[in-house]
Amino acid sequence: MNRSAQKISPIMIDVLSDRQRGECQSGQRCVVLSSWLTVMKNRFRFTAMIAIVTALLSGCTTAVSMSKASNEPKFVVDRSLFPYTSQYLKLDNGARIHYVDEGAGPVILLLHGNPTWSFLYRHLIAKLKGEFRVIAPDYPGFGLSSAPRGYTFTAAEQAASMADFVEKMDLNDVNVMVQDWGGPIGFAIAERYPDRIKGFIIGNTWAWPLERTGHKVFSTLMGGWPGQFAAWCCNGVVRFFLSAGMERNLTDAEFAMYLAPFEEPNTRAPTHIFPAQLWDADEFLQKVYAGFPVLSDRPALIVWGLEDFAFQEPERTRFEALFPNHQTVLLKSAGHFIQEDAPEEISSAILAWYPAALGETTHHREPDHE
Repeated sequence: MNRSAQKISPIMIDVLSDRQRGECQSGQRCVVLSSWLTVMKNRFRFTAMIAIVTALLSGCTTAVSMSKASNEPKFVVDRSLFPYTSQYLKLDNGARIHYVDEGAGPVILLLHGNPTWSFLYRHLIAKLKGEFRVIAPDYPGFGLSSAPRGYTFTAAEQAASMADFVEKMDLNDVNVMVQDWGGPIGFAIAERYPDRIKGFIIGNTWAWPLERTGHKVFSTLMGGWPGQFAAWCCNGVVRFFLSAGMERNLTDAEFAMYLAPFEEPNTRAPTHIFPAQLWDADEFLQKVYAGFPVLSDRPALIVWGLEDFAFQEPERTRFEALFPNHQTVLLKSAGHFIQEDAPEEISSAILAWYPAALGETTHHREPDHE
């Protein structure tokens, strides 16, 4: 089936938009939920709720029965799409981290968000590995990485795991590329090991407690029972993000690679825990935001999709203020997942920015073609 046939209705995105609404005046979840219900009643009545859940479940097949197996995604990677050698590293907490490590030269660490994995960066890896050492890990519970028993998949726990990964890999002079939850996680790593960090490549993300109403409503909805049910039933959270978060249409084979880590219902908790964390990780996010002064002297390349339903101009301009030594590249036809929508523009921007911003040449050789 062509992926364009499964595009999610704009109802949800319209409801969550902040562009026509003022800021929320209260941090209380009940106030936000009440405001959301008012919008739903006025514009679509309560039946819009059913429309949203139906959209989340669009294209679903019969769910597989819950199993008692450990929360370890197991699937066959399509090497025609992801032709990189899989490597693994065991962390102190018992997690087994899958990562790819391609090329040689200055290090770029590619950090994904929800509900993706290192597959998201396949185009950038191909375009950058001729000039850089490109490392792309999967968080525990995502992609081909496995989580230990009792792992809770919170943002703080994922950040601690990735910090351990950086330490065990002994990565230095690292340029960290962040997008979605990769932002808070990547900046938390950088604040823990500032001497290991050289610069940042910042995609559509954030790194502070929630402030805009739309984000709070989204967290309440997708992190609450609708998101939990959609995830359990039919991998609905993944389906929503892949539809709403990209301007281009994925092929069936690409779509399958994003669904594969969460094929079994008992592997899908991480996909709805991250949305819940938008609310629940306030303490972690506040700590990350408070630590920015130690990083603000680093050069930053900001590559920003203008069609993102989640992170827009307010987030971008804050990053521009946080990093005075920045360069911004606006991606006019890119949505939330800029790595899928604009890999050529991003890779070209990185190759131009790095020697100019950091005063270094890269490891020169002919780049590999995809």
